[in-house]
Amino acid sequence: MSFDHVWVNANLATMRDDALGVIEDGAIAARDGRIAWVGPRAGLPAHSGAVTDSKGAWILPGLIDCHTHLVFGGNRSAEFEARLAGASYEEIARSGGGILSTMRATRAADEEALVQAALPRLDALLREGVTTVEIKSGYGLELDAELKQLRAARSLGLEREVTIITSLLAAHALPPEFAGRREDYVRLVAEQIIPRAASEGLADAVDAFCESIAFTPEETALVFASAKRHGLPVKLHADQLTDCGGAGLAASFGALSADHMERSNPAGIAAMAAAGTVAVLLPGATLTLREKHFPDIAAMRESGCRMALSTDMNPGSSPALSLLLMLNLGCTLFRLTVPEALLGVTRHAAAALGLVDRGVLAEGMRCDLALYAIERPAELCYWLGGNPCVGRVVAGIAA
Repeated sequence: MSFDHVWVNANLATMRDDALGVIEDGAIAARDGRIAWVGPRAGLPAHSGAVTDSKGAWILPGLIDCHTHLVFGGNRSAEFEARLAGASYEEIARSGGGILSTMRATRAADEEALVQAALPRLDALLREGVTTVEIKSGYGLELDAELKQLRAARSLGLEREVTIITSLLAAHALPPEFAGRREDYVRLVAEQIIPRAASEGLADAVDAFCESIAFTPEETALVFASAKRHGLPVKLHADQLTDCGGAGLAASFGALSADHMERSNPAGIAAMAAAGTVAVLLPGATLTLREKHFPDIAAMRESGCRMALSTDMNPGSSPALSLLLMLNLGCTLFRLTVPEALLGVTRHAAAALGLVDRGVLAEGMRCDLALYAIERPAELCYWLGGNPCVGRVVAGIAA
């Protein structure tokens, strides 16, 4: 049998089932960027092609960071200091800081400057075995600046061996020039920004921030209706600071995901499970904001709602450069099990982006792999600040 590349002497966490689908002393073969064979090494058919001895490493599907704000101008370390002095996230936002602070820096930067600033942040993820990253706009808050952010995000996929998925988040905050004219800004998003992003192929999905300091469920519904008209799936920042019905709203639109979920109620979570909407948990924001209210993991388990984990990498509420750290925080803060956490950065993270060709080691899937020098998968959730990644494969080629 002819393969392009074969990895042997490896332990596999295939993510095919909720027990991680472990195959000890396994092998994986790639052909044309896809997994052509996977299983115990003893069953590997006679073949031609390059062979890599994995030296006992564990191989997982390439990790997926399914919720980031990785492209932005400036940083908000001063606000970090203000929070340490007692200011709340909401107080900072209402005083003109927060998202609007990053908006000003992002508008002032040109596209190349945004790309160059984002590359080190992206590289930090890639070093940990990440092969797919979602990047949102939402710091331009005007037509040209939103499209500039999306173009910069697309450019990152040309600079590095990684899949970049983009989400248009123009409904992130009300820009100052629209103060007192909320309806006009929502109309701008729905009637101008979404159509342009869709027609230029810059957005893979549309996101919105439905919250007391952002947009109402009714305003969000108008944004989502426009997304649907232009053939784009939707995602939602839901119920982070208040239970404003975001989980149920996301479910009603068949959203790919609802993210944050700190205050989502059990009925909304059950509706998400029925709709197939993934709950994306963001423990980096919980840690940074010192939140005491955690997502209702028990309700998610009871309803069968799939749970993903992500960095929420952003300059304000989660300046997190490590998806591996999120594995630990998901377990220690939210009490996820090791399988739940690892499924959250592979199979369920892929579902949160609507990607059906990755997140699992199985024949026919894209051959994106992450190799780790560990003795058991739990170590990926156990170490704080460690990075045991010893290899990354993108579409069947070592990256």
